[in-house]
Amino acid sequence: MAKYLFEANYVGEGIKGLMLEGGTKRRDALVDALKSVGGSLECFYYAFGETDVLGVFEVPEASDAAALSLMINSTGSVNVRLKPLMTLEDLDDAAKKTPSYRAPGQ
Repeated sequence: MAKYLFEANYVGEGIKGLMLEGGTKRRDALVDALKSVGGSLECFYYAFGETDVLGVFEVPEASDAAALSLMINSTGSVNVRLKPLMTLEDLDDAAKKTPSYRAPGQ
């Protein structure tokens, strides 16, 4: 399972919906959406400033995360951004690999 950090901002009618339903109902809606693709929610926080809500979830495949992002963003009520999270072991594995690369101008 892959973990993702999500950051989201409510826009337009999404702000009105949040005020009407409250925060726990929006978290529950995300939990339901994650369950529909075999995922789970690790944490969910509201904030103020540049980001309205952030947290971490886990899904089986990258395509599941992409599908959720597309579906949520398509509503026009929420702008969500996802960042894949790597374990320390993932980074260790990456550091052992030697991909071929040519820098610009070389």
